[in-house]
Amino acid sequence: MHIRFFAAAAAATGVEEQRVDLATLAESTPFTLADLSAFLVESFPVSASSHTPPLAEVLTRCSFLVNEVSTRDLAQALTSGDVVDVLPPFAGG
Repeated sequence: MHIRFFAAAAAATGVEEQRVDLATLAESTPFTLADLSAFLVESFPVSASSHTPPLAEVLTRCSFLVNEVSTRDLAQALTSGDVVDVLPPFAGG
């Protein structure tokens, strides 16, 4: 699975992209967006930026794209080929 972080999520993680082997993560079936969120919080417990809150806090305000389709449904099942974009609120218009 390919995860892409934007704006505050990228600042909190210190990376813009991460590849995750779903086969090694999937303790539950199906592996959901909620499971991925928990994994990311565990993987990035401290913010990489002194000006950005930790990812756990940022994720509470995020929306997600799964394969370019917007979702806030944390029960959505994910597969190994998915691309997940983590999108914090953006300023401006």
